[in-house]
Order: sequence, then structure tokens, then C-alpha cells
Amino acid sequence: MPLPGLLVSCYSTPAAAISAQKHKPHDIILASLPKTGTTWLKALLFTIVNRDRFPIDQSPLLTTNPHELVLHLESYVDADLVNPGPGNLPQPEVFSTHLPLHVLPSSMIDSTSKIIYTSRNPLDQFISQREFSLKNRLHPDVEPVPIDQAFDMFCKGVHPFGPFWDHILGYWKASLENPDRVLFLQYEDMKRDAVSHVRKIAKFLGLPFSEEEEKKGLIGEISDLCSFEKLKNLEINKNGHVHHGYFANSSFFRKGEIGDWRNHLSPAMAERMKEVMDAKLSGSG
Repeated sequence: MPLPGLLVSCYSTPAAAISAQKHKPHDIILASLPKTGTTWLKALLFTIVNRDRFPIDQSPLLTTNPHELVLHLESYVDADLVNPGPGNLPQPEVFSTHLPLHVLPSSMIDSTSKIIYTSRNPLDQFISQREFSLKNRLHPDVEPVPIDQAFDMFCKGVHPFGPFWDHILGYWKASLENPDRVLFLQYEDMKRDAVSHVRKIAKFLGLPFSEEEEKKGLIGEISDLCSFEKLKNLEINKNGHVHHGYFANSSFFRKGEIGDWRNHLSPAMAERMKEVMDAKLSGSG
């Protein structure tokens, strides 16, 4: 059921999720809820993994939206969608998904696959996804649900990918149980110190930067190339669409700020979210 004020992913159907169960196990997976830094992490992962193939000034990111370089696991395995074959994808292959951990293929969870999860303050995530949905409305003639009603649904766990707290806790617990396999990141921490996180991600993937790369300043160059400001101002991300024309490239680059929810939500809403988080995430750390 389409959710008022939210956009149900056109590339994450039940059939696609079932098909994903057959996916081979040796990939890098970026897992996240929508609008938690997914576009940014796609750019970073693609660049880190392919840094020997593409010099910074020749990066495909300069002419291609990150969502066309790192495919959604669900859309890649959906037979109804046309995507590049495995032979045309970088090695190791990098995919993304919005699916909760318990829905991922068991072969992937039990294998040596690397999973990177990015989380974000639910208040900012809610606003960012709502704004994204309003810019990419599948039915422009239908009046969107008022923000207070949509927020009420969000706080009750009504979301295309399940309650946000279940989504977060699933990957958080996995990162504690298997730190070599699952890396849990927070959007806010990355915004404060992107360089150290680029280094951390590369090490986690088993692709650490060499001393020579460090001396050349490659980590800083990758951070700059994949920064919100750089990507937003590229011509490719000002025009065009991805995912078969559903989403405008520009809609993936709104503000990228921490705390923008204050410009949209009331103090009472923020307090309600705090109560939800205290109740659902209590004891998680």
C-alpha cells in the first residue's frame, strides 16, 4: 500500500526481494534506509573500490549519477529490469539495498560478503525522504498527506521497509556480532570527519590505502570528489533521471545538512520522536 507523504520504491518489489535470495555471496553491500546518506556512500564505495581503474580527474562520477554506478540489489536481480551484466561491473561488485537485514539472502549473511550500513537521525531522514518524495511524485494530481499525519505514521513504524528502529537495530546488532563483516556508520559522524571514514571504509573492505596513496593525498581527493557540494554541482546531477526515469538526478542532492528537521517539524514532534527512540532503541548504545 503506497504510504501518504512517502514514496514506495519502484525498484524494490516483493518479487525482486525474493529473487535477491539467489544472489551470489561475494559482493560488497551498502545497506540503508532511504535518505540516510545512500547517494554519498555509493559515490565513496565506487571510488574506493575502483581507485586503481580511474584517476580522480577521470572518475565516472564526473559524468554519471552514483545510482547508475552502484545498482540496487533488488533491481539488479529483477528479471524485468535491464541492467549491466556481471562481466561489465567492477570487481569486487558493489550493490546497495534498502531491505532490512533479515530479508537479505541467507547465502549473503552467512558468507564473506562485506556489509556497510549507514544510519541517520530519524527526524532528518523523515524530512529528507518526504521532500524527495514530493519532488518525484508518481501521481502529481493526488494531494499528499499533511506532514503531521505522515509523521504520525512514521512514528508508528509505517514505512515501506519496516519500522526504522527494527531496520537500524538489525544491522547494529550484526555489526557487534560480526565486526569484520558488518560496518555500522552514522551520517552525522561522517559529515564531521569524512576523511577518517574514507580510510576506515577502505580498511574494512580489505582495500587499505598504501603509504604512497596517503602521501599523495588520495584520501582527501576522494573525500572532495564525493562531497555533497561537488556532486550536487556536477552537470549530470543537475539534469536527467535515474531508475527508468522515475527519479530526477537533482532530487538526490537537496541540502545534506544535519538538523534541517528543525525547519519543518515542531518541538512537540521532536519530543515524540525522542520518546519513540528512547523506547525502541533503549540499551542499544
